[in-house]
Amino acid sequence: MKYLIIFGPPGAGKGTQSKLIAKRYNFKHISTGQLLRQEIEKDTETGKIIRSVIENGEFVDDSLVMDIVKNEVCMDKGNFEGFILDGFPRNIDQAIAFDEMMASYGKKIDAVLSLEIEESIIIKRIQHRANIEGRLDDADFDTVKKRIVTYHEVTEPLITYYKSQNKYFPVNGDMAIEVNFRDICKIIDKL
Repeated sequence: MKYLIIFGPPGAGKGTQSKLIAKRYNFKHISTGQLLRQEIEKDTETGKIIRSVIENGEFVDDSLVMDIVKNEVCMDKGNFEGFILDGFPRNIDQAIAFDEMMASYGKKIDAVLSLEIEESIIIKRIQHRANIEGRLDDADFDTVKKRIVTYHEVTEPLITYYKSQNKYFPVNGDMAIEVNFRDICKIIDKL
């Protein structure tokens, strides 16, 4: 069983690549963003809180996200060869807590695939996604810019964290989907 994280700024292509990885390797794709959006669609009190946080370009509370991920990763009984986590962890505290939780189940993260991408390309991709998917969190330019700043300040320190564990594998995310996927497969095939 392999446990992978796909990492990168908003709009880097994490969801697209995760879906391709899941299909090719029979991995379960766990998108924390999708799980949070599903909670919003249910229109629960928790969903309303999540909506407010996301629309302001901020991250959802760590404990809530950890509970969601734990239920998806550690309690899953599906017939998968592994898991690809998309959009998690988002900060050092989540990464440490996740490593501890995984260890308590006798599991570990095998690799972190990092899509590295230019900011100008990020903005174009997010605007395109907003038009196609109708995602409100992608439609407002100021919210998008805030999400990118938050990524640099809060999430980027994970690069050093995972490099120190020899689990960090950068991929040039500026390339076409097929090229990125080919490069990712080369990494996965060596694990």
